[in-house]
Amino acid sequence: MTDTPLARWERHNGVVLAVASLVFLAAYAVLVLGHGLPGAVQTLCLALALAAWAVFLVDYVARWHLSGQRWLRFIRTHWLDTLVLLLPLLRPVRIVQTYEAVQRRQNEPRLSLHARVIAYAGLSVTLLGFAASLALYQQEHAAPDADIRTYGDAVWFTCTTLSTVGYGDLAPVTPIGRLVAVGVMACGLALLGAVTGSFSSWLLQVFAREGERDAERPPGNSPGAFDGKDGQA
Repeated sequence: MTDTPLARWERHNGVVLAVASLVFLAAYAVLVLGHGLPGAVQTLCLALALAAWAVFLVDYVARWHLSGQRWLRFIRTHWLDTLVLLLPLLRPVRIVQTYEAVQRRQNEPRLSLHARVIAYAGLSVTLLGFAASLALYQQEHAAPDADIRTYGDAVWFTCTTLSTVGYGDLAPVTPIGRLVAVGVMACGLALLGAVTGSFSSWLLQVFAREGERDAERPPGNSPGAFDGKDGQA
């Protein structure tokens, strides 16, 4: 197992980043949906969101410092981390890294690879769908001629888009709303492909093991074989 300063940092800060991600998502949800809340509550949620983003910034700078790379090279090689820092709504999706950080402390995962892929995909879809529906509702509900007027509309559009169904009954009209929709489409295709591929690989492994057991079984013990003395299986 790699024991560089950067690897140690990533192993031990996973829980902190996961908590900060949930705090940011919860604070953002209250700011978007809590129209009638007192100003003090909204100010508190804004402060919590900014504090969570500050944690993301500290983690990003620390990772750059520990990597020993030049600034531009680090940005190129860690473009996803840079994107998540600039678009913190994507940060909650990386909560799945917390499981990996905990398992790396124990040197081995408790779930098989296929189970982890399905679990990660399910958690990612839930968090991504929630974050995307919030962003869509924030951008669309007050736009002229908007189809997405309520948060329920935003959730419905996000679900149909993530599942690659796309009924077409609702559509975003704002530029940012359409950009969010494109991101949801891409993530839905990627997650669907990951789950489908993992499930297919698992089935192939099961069939391969069954074939190996059938090949190793003596002919007289194969399923459906009959005993010639009494004519019974």
